[in-house]
Amino acid sequence: MAHNHRAAFYPRAADIAAKMPPLPQPTAQRKMSETDNEEWVSKTQMKKRMNDLQDLGMELTRLSDDTLKKIGLPEDLYQAVRDYKKITANGALKRQNQYIGRLMRETDPAPIRDFLARLKGENHAHNAFLQRVEHMRERLIGNDEAFTAFAADHPEADLSVLRTLIRNARKEKELGKPPKHFRALYQALKAAMEAQRPSENHISDGLQHPAE
Repeated sequence: MAHNHRAAFYPRAADIAAKMPPLPQPTAQRKMSETDNEEWVSKTQMKKRMNDLQDLGMELTRLSDDTLKKIGLPEDLYQAVRDYKKITANGALKRQNQYIGRLMRETDPAPIRDFLARLKGENHAHNAFLQRVEHMRERLIGNDEAFTAFAADHPEADLSVLRTLIRNARKEKELGKPPKHFRALYQALKAAMEAQRPSENHISDGLQHPAE
């Protein structure tokens, strides 16, 4: 009984250790850990920035040469992008990609991002306009009343030419002939509708147009 009483009175060392708070980390070790973490974050951010610049450089390779000239790129970057578009071998493409990435890290990306943002906005607006032209063509071929409304909205258009093109496009469709007048109608409508679009200061050329 005395032995049991003594065991209950004196807790085991393991129980005491379990209840003790952890010892504070040595100052030098704590500082080293914080420094390592900051370096890891810094390296991660740097890698992300490098990848972003690499992707931005690849966006340039999808532009026409005339559009590239409008950005005002440094000469070595401009030439590197042009050279990339001429390369076909995978290994050479990868090396040129990396070279463009290095040049991008030496270039201010802000003007490039601003130009591409405006270019994408203009492309979107232009493609939306071309879709409206296509929809109008379908309406005019399918409904005579649509022509009356179009004539009222576009008094400057050559309505006699449009009537002929619409009539011939309908015949082509009925007879299954090549869509010669169907395409000509698209171009005529595009010219008439574009004449009434607000004037825009285009920054691009060679836009990707939907099929006529």
